Amino acid sequence: MSHKPDKIKRYYKFIHFMLKYWNSDLFRQTTSAAIDEELAEENEDEQFDQTPEELVEDLKNMGPTYIKLGQLLSTRPDLLPDEYLDALANLQDNVSPVPFEDVKKIIEEELGTRISKAFNAFEEKPIASASIGQVHRAELLSGRPVAVKVQRPGIRKQFMEDLETLDELTQLAVKHLEKAKTYAIDEVFAELRRILINELDYHKEAQNLKTLKENLQDYEHLIIPAPVDDYSSSRVLTMEFVSGKKITSLSPLRQLENDFSGLVEELVEAYLQQIINDGFAHADPHPGNIKFTDDDRIALIDLGMVARFGPKLQENLIELLLAISRSNGEKTAHILLKMSEMDEDSQPKEFTKTVSDVIMESENSRAKDLQTGRILIQLNRLALNTHIKLPVEINILGKILLNLDQIVAMLDPEFDLRAAIQRNVHDIMRKKMISELKPENFFSTVIESKHFLEKMPERMNRISENLANNEMKIKIDAIDEKRVTDGFQKVANRITLGLIIAAMIIGASMLMQIPSDFTIFGYPGLAMLFFILAAVGAIVLSYVIVFRDENLNNKN
Repeated sequence: MSHKPDKIKRYYKFIHFMLKYWNSDLFRQTTSAAIDEELAEENEDEQFDQTPEELVEDLKNMGPTYIKLGQLLSTRPDLLPDEYLDALANLQDNVSPVPFEDVKKIIEEELGTRISKAFNAFEEKPIASASIGQVHRAELLSGRPVAVKVQRPGIRKQFMEDLETLDELTQLAVKHLEKAKTYAIDEVFAELRRILINELDYHKEAQNLKTLKENLQDYEHLIIPAPVDDYSSSRVLTMEFVSGKKITSLSPLRQLENDFSGLVEELVEAYLQQIINDGFAHADPHPGNIKFTDDDRIALIDLGMVARFGPKLQENLIELLLAISRSNGEKTAHILLKMSEMDEDSQPKEFTKTVSDVIMESENSRAKDLQTGRILIQLNRLALNTHIKLPVEINILGKILLNLDQIVAMLDPEFDLRAAIQRNVHDIMRKKMISELKPENFFSTVIESKHFLEKMPERMNRISENLANNEMKIKIDAIDEKRVTDGFQKVANRITLGLIIAAMIIGASMLMQIPSDFTIFGYPGLAMLFFILAAVGAIVLSYVIVFRDENLNNKN
């Protein structure tokens, strides 16, 4: 750890924050009281030392890195109660805008030309201002309206310094604090670091926009703004301007006058497509990142945070979503256990029973109940309580679906998300299978088959030759040979010791008949010494057999 004054100040800031919350009722009760009675509804009157609003304000006061940490914590239901998750999920990093002169300087440095030559018009007042950057409306020389996101000056340096401090302190905490290991705060930090470094590079966000736009090109009511490469860099991102309002500002009257069920169906299908088929999803679809246009379309913006799901994980997620949508609790638990890591403390039977209860209780829910994403959040808590480690992607999926629940509830409160999952998953799976029948995949299989057939004669000749020469050996790794050998050795040692003790007792009894001047308690001394040694040996051996062996069996 560094002793520089600025580093010490950052250490103090973080340690002061952790001391305030680490030993509070907020963390002490999260994994115990929050999951009582098989995840029944929590006591609404429960009060903690700090309110959700206080936690949000403390994170804001600590700076942009910690605001992002708070937003990440909103995806960790195993760490915080629901009301704190909700407060952090809505944590907005609205900050004072950067002076236009600084914005102008950054744009001209990054684009290599004066701002007046690059744009027909450029509004000095930002339309949005956040901790990493702010967005201005502008017009290209072609007359095309665009939104220009400009990174705040010095923000990269500040983030990297804060990340370095967090890295040092989390490693120290995990090394010395059992609670830090339990909550895996080093993994929380690693995820934060990955997300922040990606968000600091606008090249990656531009590529995310391109990828998602291509993947969702068949959905006519969904808009993903296209980036303008020639006007973009690692600190400046120019994309097409999408006119619309935040979906949270949709008026009740407009909701009553319009039937948005078809739009909601398309939105749900698009997100299932991202998760199951593409393995690339908009990971932060909270209402602030969703715009509702005047022509009743939905725009997905801010792709700094995306989720990636591998092929094997996609297959498991298909099964998981179908099991949840069919209210099959045992199947849901089985799939989650298949994806999880377990140790000797894990309680799979208790996990299965409680998962079944949770799934059954949520049957026949509607969008307004916000159940689908919340169920996954509850299952994450259950896993922690039963010492089962679910993959981090389940957390991400739960957060995506919880945000999707909120958007769907605004547009169509009676929408049945589970039924929509069942309707769309089969079509998406069919598309996935068709997409995998690509020529390159076919030729890859042909090449593998070719290699197999080429090697087959040589391998068969080797096997037949070994059989003919009686040199075939089969190695079976079925038992722990060392443990069996050690067990036999212990048995042999104890038998030997028992024989020695028996011989000493017999010898002592025989010596009792021989008169001797050396006596103990009036008996021949040598005979008594042998008898005492035999008695001590017998007591020790009995203790080892009765107590040590019993403890060993209990552990096994």
